[in-house]
Amino acid sequence: MAINLFLLGLMWQRLGLPAIPPMTALWLSIPLGVPATWLAAKWVKSLIDEAEGRR
Repeated sequence: MAINLFLLGLMWQRLGLPAIPPMTALWLSIPLGVPATWLAAKWVKSLIDEAEGRR
């Protein structure tokens, strides 16, 4: 998530906005990354359950 935010900040420069410093991107990625990781894990678990015939 931090890499995505940092690269997004670099793309913002095209619009005239300032770049996001790497440490800021890292700190902003923590509250964004935790829910994204939880949702990805939930999705993978449902795929495993489906493959094993538990559903």
